Amino acid sequence: MHQPENLLLVFFGMIATGKSYLASAWAQQFGFPYYNSDRVRKELAGISAETSEQEEIDRGIYTPEFSRRTYDTLIAKAKEHFAENVLASVVLDGSYQSLAERDLLREQFHKEVRIIFVHCSCSEQVVKERLAIRASDPDAVSDGNWKIYQAQKKRFQGLTPGEEAITLDTAAPIEELVAQINNQLSGESISVCK
Repeated sequence: MHQPENLLLVFFGMIATGKSYLASAWAQQFGFPYYNSDRVRKELAGISAETSEQEEIDRGIYTPEFSRRTYDTLIAKAKEHFAENVLASVVLDGSYQSLAERDLLREQFHKEVRIIFVHCSCSEQVVKERLAIRASDPDAVSDGNWKIYQAQKKRFQGLTPGEEAITLDTAAPIEELVAQINNQLSGESISVCK
């Protein structure tokens, strides 16, 4: 599939909606750099990605200040890649749970790259199943759990009127989801929230 030059694909949604799995798979098919907020957060904290840092909401490495630093670092990493490569594409993966956070990306990149948001969601039953699997996985990077999901649900700002995004129910098989993204990018059939 032909990709537009200077593309920033941003996978966002609540925890355990499969955005990281999908973002990584999509980036790998083209060999694009992939930056994950959980990995960047732990890198900034000086700990391994697999180290569990389950804290109460807004504590430890999950304070608003540390989150700001994490998301600013994602922006910096993407900008650095675009500056070093004439034809470039980058994949970012994070909750981007507020409209302000998504607007910040638009402000930072609108003049230099094409930004495509991919909103990942699924049923709460699927979220519960994924969180249960994650809880027993020693290699899990995310510290999300059901309590954090419930808190994030109260804060999460879904798509607002005028926001363009590819929207996906991530309960579908990964191959189907990757194909949906490719088809929508090729056909320019990206929906606008009304």
